[in-house]
Amino acid sequence: MKTREEAIDYCLKLEDTYEDYPFSDKNWTLIRHKENRKVFAWIFERNGHIWINVKCENGWLDFYRQKYHSVVPAFHLNKEHWNSIILDGTVPKEEICNMIRQSFNLTKAKR
Repeated sequence: MKTREEAIDYCLKLEDTYEDYPFSDKNWTLIRHKENRKVFAWIFERNGHIWINVKCENGWLDFYRQKYHSVVPAFHLNKEHWNSIILDGTVPKEEICNMIRQSFNLTKAKR
């Protein structure tokens, strides 16, 4: 996964989600849950790459940061709960999808 379109397409395949552009800066694409409107993926371009901010469980935050140099504390979000994935080709697509799904599950409405 390397492009904004690939990231958005994957996120929108998850159940009851939608794409949002709430800021005057169109660089920011947010993917939200329809039910509670919470954001689970912040997609943007920075330093020539697409980045995705995802929420992460505490035990996994540092695991991903240590395993991949392209997973860093989240840009513009709480670094104790969110990571940024830099789509530079070094993080396998399967791992990116796992992190997005984890963020999706952590932010969906509790039942």
